[in-house]
Amino acid sequence: MAGFFGRIRTAVTARPLAQQVFALQVVIVLLLALAAAAALLLQARADTDREARNRVLAVARTFAQAPGVRTALSAEDPSAVLQPRTEAARKASHVDFIVVMTPEGIRYTHPDPAQIGRRYIGSIGPAARGGTVRETVTGTLGPSTRAVVPVTAPDGAVVGLVSAGITVQRVNDTAHGQVPLLLSATGVALGLSVLGTGLVSRRLRLQTHGLEPAEMTRMYEHHDAVLHAVREGVLIVDGDGRLVLANDEARRLLDLPADVEGRTAATAGVDPELARLLTEGRSATDEVHVARGRLLAVSQRPTGREGGPSGTVATLRDTTELQALEGRAVVARQRLRLLYDAGLRIGNRLDVVYTCQELADFAVPRFADFVAVELSEPVLRGEEPARADTSLRRVAFRGVRDDVPFFPLGRLIHFTPATPQAAGFRSGRSVLEPDMTRFAGWHEPDPERAHKLVEAGVHSMIAVPLRARGVVLGVVTFWRSRRPEPFETDDVALGEELVARAAVSIDNARRYTREHAMADTLQRSLLPSALPEQNALDVAHRYLPAQKGHGGVGGDWFDVIPLPGARVALVVGDVVGHGLHAAATMGRLRTAVHNFSTLDLPPDELLGHMDELVTRIDLAENAEGEAAPVTGATCLYVIYDPSTRWCTLARAGHLPPAVVGPDGRAGFIDVPAGPPLGLGGMPFETATLRLEPGSSLALYTDGLVEDRRRDIDDGLELLRQALVDAGDPEETCGRVLRALLPERPRDDVALLIARTRALGGGRTAAWDVPPDPSAVGTVRSAVTRTMAEWGLEEESFVTELIVSELVTNAIRHASPPVRVRLIRDRALICEVSDGSSTSPHLRRATTTDEGGRGLFLVARFADRWGTRYTADGKVIWTEQPLPAADRAAGDGTG
Repeated sequence: MAGFFGRIRTAVTARPLAQQVFALQVVIVLLLALAAAAALLLQARADTDREARNRVLAVARTFAQAPGVRTALSAEDPSAVLQPRTEAARKASHVDFIVVMTPEGIRYTHPDPAQIGRRYIGSIGPAARGGTVRETVTGTLGPSTRAVVPVTAPDGAVVGLVSAGITVQRVNDTAHGQVPLLLSATGVALGLSVLGTGLVSRRLRLQTHGLEPAEMTRMYEHHDAVLHAVREGVLIVDGDGRLVLANDEARRLLDLPADVEGRTAATAGVDPELARLLTEGRSATDEVHVARGRLLAVSQRPTGREGGPSGTVATLRDTTELQALEGRAVVARQRLRLLYDAGLRIGNRLDVVYTCQELADFAVPRFADFVAVELSEPVLRGEEPARADTSLRRVAFRGVRDDVPFFPLGRLIHFTPATPQAAGFRSGRSVLEPDMTRFAGWHEPDPERAHKLVEAGVHSMIAVPLRARGVVLGVVTFWRSRRPEPFETDDVALGEELVARAAVSIDNARRYTREHAMADTLQRSLLPSALPEQNALDVAHRYLPAQKGHGGVGGDWFDVIPLPGARVALVVGDVVGHGLHAAATMGRLRTAVHNFSTLDLPPDELLGHMDELVTRIDLAENAEGEAAPVTGATCLYVIYDPSTRWCTLARAGHLPPAVVGPDGRAGFIDVPAGPPLGLGGMPFETATLRLEPGSSLALYTDGLVEDRRRDIDDGLELLRQALVDAGDPEETCGRVLRALLPERPRDDVALLIARTRALGGGRTAAWDVPPDPSAVGTVRSAVTRTMAEWGLEEESFVTELIVSELVTNAIRHASPPVRVRLIRDRALICEVSDGSSTSPHLRRATTTDEGGRGLFLVARFADRWGTRYTADGKVIWTEQPLPAADRAAGDGTG
């Protein structure tokens, strides 16, 4: 049963509200109709039963009091007299039986004659005593309602009894006869009720639009929320322009009266512009209206769509604070954009002054009308500033006008302690001067100039310390003149952010400047400060470090090394990388070349020793965790002999040298290309060529000809063209640099231009010595004559001694051919060559030894001496100093 009613309830509640109301009303009406019908039936039954009781009692009394009844009872045969009369009376009175009986209950009459003479079935005691009996008893005719009354004599004695009755079946039939009428009336009432219920339900359906109860509940909750909880004003206006609904927020925003419903917006006190919008009923989206001092965003839409009632719905949002927040958000967004752009545009170079100027250029006019950057003097040298000294140099300036008398660029300004710049520099905190017309200390460096600034319209300033990594490098000052509003606290924060971003780049540039200066100092200290004196070549050189932002000082180097026999070695090299490590490595390689050159090695052998040295250096530094290797360094080694004009060259990964003939034609020398130093595994090869007097050699590093904007072959061609008709080496160096390099090269450059000279025949003398000890005297005599011809008689004795000892040793201990050569250069050079590769060594003879003093004497009287190996043997050479007047200079002849 519960499941049945549950299904009914589900079926009912699943319908829209109007249908549910209709169904419930129909059920109620039906139940009421059924209850009424049942009540009427019961009432009819009760009335019929009561009527039956009254009727049988009345019939019984009437018959008992009828004339002749008492007389008939005393007749000889009462039944014969009374039976017809009772039947007639029964039929006339519409009862089922009238029975006349004795006081003892013996029947005289009965509708069924067979029952006459039998005892009456029922109660007769009260009636026999003169009373009345009413009862329902089942008798011979079935259940019946009956009444028993006495028939009394004049004296009151009971002479008989009369019973009248109606069967229950007859009573029910009477009541049932009324049922059709009752049912008809109930049906008519039910139909009328259902019709009325349908009309009510239809009206309800139209009003609720067929919504379910849950939806109706939600609608009420939403309606309540709109009225009381929504923090947005809602107004509903009907087609006549009257306010139908106003929620609490709308009442608050518009300050509406309590009885606003039914009134127009204008009469309700709404501001005219907004009242006009509500009255017109036009659509609007986020229109801003001023109402009660508030900025309201109003949106309005018509309600008459899809058959709805005419009118409009307007929503109101208070945007007063939102407008202020939006303004602040716009300002914050602009400031973030400013800082983002500053990060992109400031600090593109590792140059202190350039970065300061970038800051000034960027801030004007975006943040200020005038900007100046002052730095402490040590910062410009790459050093850290001293807080005690508030004298700052103006290194950058930018303004929107040129007629304002600010301090000029480059001036050293002595800020007094009362000035914002000095206070900010010492404390590291920004100083705001919102009103410069008060002259609160900022004017002290130059009061007259300060008054002119104010007259020019400059009215507000901020001094922001330029601090990075805990060090204050200087001060950045911002001024305003065109903008009427003064600087505020928010502007100070923005200025600090802007300066902080630039300060890191400036400090990086300062540190780089310091490192670059150190590397440059180291590099220049390791490069030749002055070229050695020699007569073989006229030499000019240039060294240019790379631009600071592109590596700075590198490992390019050059050298001019005088060799025995008036020869000269030219060296150009390039170490991989830039900075201190490259400069230090360059110094090590230059020292190594100097040391190996004292052994008087051929170029290929010298480069072989350098290759082994670089390999050992890399192994040692890799073991110690050094990150920058030396492997890949290049070197070009050239030896020029002015007496023979032979030039011997070898290169390790370096670009080939260029040569310019006396006729002015330029080209490159085909020197076998060896691998860079440190790679090992391949031997170096030499190239030899004989140069005409007045020829020029050009040795250079790759920074001269390589450029990312052109191919290296194009660079080499430019170099060749610049060397054409080369004359004076100094002039040629300048012309080459102008033709090939920008103002500041991206890589360091070393350039060496050497114009050759030749030793004339009057400055050399040579003799072949036969392998005979007697030839020593002949050679000594020839030397004496030559010394006399050169005007060197004072040096003749020592020279004869040296030649005698060296020739004697060659004849005794070496193998032919033996040859003696004298060269008069800046020193007197004596060379004795032989066909042996055995090197002599100096010994100290004892007092009892007869020999062993020859080389000791040579070493004693000569300024320098040594051994040089050749392809055919060796050369032992000595140098003797000559007075300045006797020194020869190269004459450039053959």
